[in-house]
Amino acid sequence: MKVKLVIALFVFAAFSGYSQKFDNLAQTPPMGWNSWNKFACDVSEDLIMGMADAMVSSGMMDAGYEYVVIDDCWQVGRDQNGEIVVDKERFPHGIKYLADYIHAKGLKFGIYSCAGSKTCAGRPGGFGHEYQDARTYAGWGVDYLKYDWCNTTTQDSRSSYTNMSDALRTAGRPIVFSICEWGSTKPWEWAKEVGHLWRTTGDILDRWDAMIGIVDKQRDLAEYAGPGHWNDPDMLEIGNGGMTTEEYKTHFSMWCMMAAPLMAGNDLADMSDDTKEILMNQELIAIDQDPLGKQASCYRDNGDYEIWGKALENDEKVTCLLNRSDEEKEVQVNLTYLLKASDNYWYTYPYKLEDYKVRDLWKHEYLKTDKSIMVTKMPPHSAKVYRFIKK
Repeated sequence: MKVKLVIALFVFAAFSGYSQKFDNLAQTPPMGWNSWNKFACDVSEDLIMGMADAMVSSGMMDAGYEYVVIDDCWQVGRDQNGEIVVDKERFPHGIKYLADYIHAKGLKFGIYSCAGSKTCAGRPGGFGHEYQDARTYAGWGVDYLKYDWCNTTTQDSRSSYTNMSDALRTAGRPIVFSICEWGSTKPWEWAKEVGHLWRTTGDILDRWDAMIGIVDKQRDLAEYAGPGHWNDPDMLEIGNGGMTTEEYKTHFSMWCMMAAPLMAGNDLADMSDDTKEILMNQELIAIDQDPLGKQASCYRDNGDYEIWGKALENDEKVTCLLNRSDEEKEVQVNLTYLLKASDNYWYTYPYKLEDYKVRDLWKHEYLKTDKSIMVTKMPPHSAKVYRFIKK
């Protein structure tokens, strides 16, 4: 009897320890790369290893990107014991070999599955195999799991994702859990205790209208984001060719303002200078990774011109001006207003402009603040981001 009690206490302590590690993950929005936006099902061992190599050599790892995630199509079936079967033609050495390679680079490894019977590409999903798959992923050295919502028929999303969350907690390895049910059941209202991030919309497309439409759908969800639990507006399309450089800068600006996970989705081995400049803008990344974990809110909406703001640690602020129109705008910028619009203290705001230096995070230069009002020109579909830094 005593032996059984000791074993039970040991199991409980182990579960509690792993559960605590699970809860403490993703204290800032995850950063990394995912294969889907650029390569879809055309994934392989060589490709993923090459992306890991490029993440290091390009400077992406030094900029904060750490997860290398295989999306759909790495799996082809299940064996007689129900174990997931890897595509041996594309991944001849298996997934653990690949994870070990990525870990040796100082990076972390992520994988994809689905809560339904099949994935979105028709490969075997995780339904009915949650604990089995979680143990397998832990054994392979997985650090991040993206879990989709295709082929789920009558399943309840909260129950399905909770089941996989519990499986990950018991598997013995801290794994970031990315809930990908497209915002269909308002996961921001229930997923904080289940996963670390949750998709708020359908899939992004490499077009201005699709990208800015996602911003609109996430604009009222700021209260649900914070350390360890993030609204996820989907992966980045920067560098894939469907938008202009200015539009990609706006894409990155808004994702950083919204404290969104930064999962690049381009070919890391073939990046233009513009793509590198955008994805590795350390000053914008610092906004996304700010320890307070605040998601920006829209404080002024003139239809085709918006002002977004949020608080940062150490009583600092950041503001984003967004020109949604198809034409260049000449806008009057009141720095005192922008400072106040970066928080919720419009009438009782305790700070003054003279307490701050104001930095343009795309030009990487300080503004002259001897006059609090200035005029600036904004190209179509552009954004300007200003950080108020305490003197």
